[in-house]
Amino acid sequence: MAVIFDPLRGRTRPSASNPDEDIIDELIAGAAGGGTEDWVVLTGAGMSTDSGVPDYRGPDAVPRQPMTIQTFMSHPDQRARYWARSWVGWPRMRGSRPNAGHLGLAQLPVAGVITQNVDGLHQKAAAEEGSSSPVIDLHGSLDRVICLARGHMFDRDWVQRRLSELNPDFAELVGIDPIDVETAPDGDVDLEETQDFKVLDCPECDGILKPDVVYFGDSVPASRLQAANRICDEAEGIVVLGSSLAVLSGLRFVRAAAKASKPVVIVTDGPTRGDELADYRSISRVTEFVDAWAFRRIQGDDGKLPL
Repeated sequence: MAVIFDPLRGRTRPSASNPDEDIIDELIAGAAGGGTEDWVVLTGAGMSTDSGVPDYRGPDAVPRQPMTIQTFMSHPDQRARYWARSWVGWPRMRGSRPNAGHLGLAQLPVAGVITQNVDGLHQKAAAEEGSSSPVIDLHGSLDRVICLARGHMFDRDWVQRRLSELNPDFAELVGIDPIDVETAPDGDVDLEETQDFKVLDCPECDGILKPDVVYFGDSVPASRLQAANRICDEAEGIVVLGSSLAVLSGLRFVRAAAKASKPVVIVTDGPTRGDELADYRSISRVTEFVDAWAFRRIQGDDGKLPL
């Protein structure tokens, strides 16, 4: 298995640039005076930790080696390993619910939400709150499965049922209870004995099936990247919530905003790869910050902290 280099190695958490209430003043007033609608929001795994979905790089994160696309494609045993772990982890991931941060963000009419998460919690929150702000799943979504041969798409729940039919005794065989396992950010679990797991091929063409997510070493689809770039180009500033910006797919938006002299706000309780680009930096927990942001907007406070 490939070793994933940690681009945050040696970085330490910076100090907060300003009190949260002053940063929220800036967000409410808007980067160009237009209000909350000025901002595009980029979210990472720290957005979902309060929903029980762990992250890869947070202060309390357990060290993990995520599967790369190269490993997934290298051998049937590797695909069996992935699908066995995913099959065990999916019920818990599917049952996760939006936390106060998701719900608070859905109450804010931002220019758009670009998420690096694959858990679908922003969409669930938007449905609950009636949000019309666009959400782009930059790295895809676990609730879809794609055929790599011809692009056929399948619902993840349907795939789960078929895998259960193919592997009726697997959980008992390896001695696990899916209710008790802890999932990784990408929905799988730590599980070693996977060689006997039967993998489902595409029912249309016998092609290889994988979740419609961007693995490490894979690329974001061009159409999805273009849609995200369009929202960022039209926004007046960017707010990063719960992302370490360790991967280029998210960091590029922050770099582009800084290059265009647009304000950058970063909120997370650990170090990030973009700290030197931030105009405003909060080290608060994301849920608490967003909850305060949403509450303050309801209050209608128009105070602004100048750049």
